[in-house]
Order: sequence, then C-alpha cells, then structure tokens
Amino acid sequence: MNIAVALSGGVDSSVAALLLKEQGHHVIGLFMQNWHDTEGTLHGHCEWEDERAIAEMVAQKLQIPFYFVDLSETYRQRVVDYMFAEYKQGRTPNPDVLCNKEIKFDAFMQYALTLGVDAVATGHYVRSDRLPDGRVRLLSGVDPHKDQSYFLCQLTQEQLSKAIFPIGHLHKAEVRRLATDAGLPSADKKDSQGICFVGKVDLPLFLQQRLASKEGIVVEIFHDYYTNPLKQVELFDGMNVDTGIIHRAAPYRYQVDSGKKIGVHQGAHFYTIGQRKGLCIGGHIEPLFVIETDVQKNVIYVGEGQEHPGLLRSALFIKASDIHWMAPELALDAGTSRNYDVRIRYRQPLQKATLYRVSQGLFIDFELPQRGITPGQFAAWYCGEEIIGSGIIS
Repeated sequence: MNIAVALSGGVDSSVAALLLKEQGHHVIGLFMQNWHDTEGTLHGHCEWEDERAIAEMVAQKLQIPFYFVDLSETYRQRVVDYMFAEYKQGRTPNPDVLCNKEIKFDAFMQYALTLGVDAVATGHYVRSDRLPDGRVRLLSGVDPHKDQSYFLCQLTQEQLSKAIFPIGHLHKAEVRRLATDAGLPSADKKDSQGICFVGKVDLPLFLQQRLASKEGIVVEIFHDYYTNPLKQVELFDGMNVDTGIIHRAAPYRYQVDSGKKIGVHQGAHFYTIGQRKGLCIGGHIEPLFVIETDVQKNVIYVGEGQEHPGLLRSALFIKASDIHWMAPELALDAGTSRNYDVRIRYRQPLQKATLYRVSQGLFIDFELPQRGITPGQFAAWYCGEEIIGSGIIS
C-alpha cells in the first residue's frame, strides 16, 4: 500500500513511519507548515522550521521520500479565524479538534491523495477497525495517559476510511524505545505543547492581535447566592424534555449586584470558565476561578475555591447543528435517549451520562455534577472503547 505519513518532526509520527515501512508498505513523509506568525508565541519564533528539519532527517534515516506542503493560509482561515470569532463571543474553542477535522484529515489528506497514495497515517494514539458492513470504528488508544480519540471526535467516515493509526496499540514508553533502537533523530524530542501548529502562546497577547482590550469589572459571587440561584431556563423554552434536565443544563444567571466588585480586567473575551491564572486579585484563602463571563457587559464573575458551586453543573446542551455522529447509523432520533460515557475535555476520565435527543438538539445529563462546563468546547461520547459522536457545548 502507498501511504503518506504526516511527519511532524515528533517521535510519534516518526515511529508511525518506521512501523509502516517495516510492514512492507511504500511510505512517504509529508510535512505541513501551518503557521509562520511569531506574534504572541512564548519562544519568539515559530517552531515549524526546527520541526521540518527533524522530519527531513527522519525521512533520510528511514530512506523514504520527503515532501513539504504549506497550508498556513488554509489553517488561518479554518482554525485561527474560528478561534478569534469564538473568543469574541465569549466562548472557548478547541483548536486541536478543529485542526484535525479541517486540516490534518481534510486539507492535508486531500493534498496527500494527489501524490498517489492510498491512505494517510498519523502518530495519534488511537485505533480503528472496519466492521463487516463497512463502517469504520474509531477506538481509544491503548495507553490511557496518551489516548487522543477526543481530539479526533469530529472525523467523518470518509476521513476515517483513508486514515491509518500505526501506534494506537502502543504505550508512549514503547514508542520512545522503538525510536531509540532505530536511531531516529526524534527519539528524545519532547512532546509539542500549546495550540496545534502554533505552539505555546501567551493567549491574551495572541488574542490581542484582533481583539481589543477593554477594561471591565470582576465580580465575586459568594456561596450564599446558591441558596436560591437564578438560572437561564428560558434558553430551552418549547423543548420537549423533562424540566429537571432543563434546570440542570441551564447556566446560572448573574448580575453585577449578585456579588461584590473586587477588581478589574482588560477584556472578558480573554477569559474562560474554570480559569484561575491571570486574575491578579489577592486577599483570598483559596484561589479564585472564573465561573462566568459576560462579553456584552464586559463583566467577569469569579468564585473562591475549586469546589465553588458556580463551577459545577450536571447537564449541558448541544444545538442540533453542532451534533456530529461518527457514522449516520449511530445517530439518536428525536424523542429517544441512550446511556453513554462522556468526556468534556481531553484526558478527563469518562463520565456516565444519559443523552436525550430533542428536535432542537441534544441534552447530556450526567450522573455526577461536572466541573467547568465551557461553551465552545467539545463533549464526546463513547460506548466502551468506541467514540460514537461529539458536539459543541452551547
């Protein structure tokens, strides 16, 4: 089989190429440049040049052809522009999920196919298999500390049918050992961090490229507010579902007079629910956490302690247009429900929940309250090791 490996310069994709070559496939290494703007990066430079050099050395070591493609404009349009638009609305996007959906398994895959390959391989810690009916299942990686199925929760059957994941059955330590034994230049390279293909950034500085600073107030909400809290239940008017689920899914409703003004900030759109760093407000025994942002009024609401009631909610809602199923036959019909395991962030242990489908969207009702349910992030649901679907939290 002719296979293009998304050779990033990291150890995971390097070992993916190594294993495929050892299996007798015709392998090519393909490096993609997706970012070249240094503004906001903590290292003061984009790391893609270093990554490309290592990727090319890996290709030389494995004696496979090496190709390069510049997808930076596509990445800017499909990922970075989306990020800025979401933050501007007070939502917190997940660029890594979008990058896989729009770049690695779309723009990159389409380019790779023009080179005459049959499939594209990546160094993701996931597995896949094909059922007798032709459906491709996406399964969790064997290494529980590296499983990346959450980041691939928006892939389609067409994308999965052309994707190969050579290291999903391995643990990270085994991948390192294979790279070392083969003498690969990436064997000791640290895992990349930060935004997909951008690297580690000062997020407020990065966002200030397009989102202007604007001073607003920080309001602390105290625990006694929750003895009789107001919730935004009108968001779900007309939905045919149990009122208890509606109440659990509805965000709290805060006003400036709901608490006490304790400081100022430089823009509500620079903060996200659950954030504790960057507030620069003292005088508290426990850390302060953002529990809500109001970008229209430019107000941040905070609470003291990681168990603050404002951080906890036991249900969420996903709009119909934001629901994605890994295969059409897995979809829930309106008026039906099903139990699944769910996570709302990468590496979060799976949480037991019931999904209720209504015509307007999908409610996820958790068995236990969840901390930091954040609009704009993805919820992904599983049946055993198989990821079934996902959606953007409203």
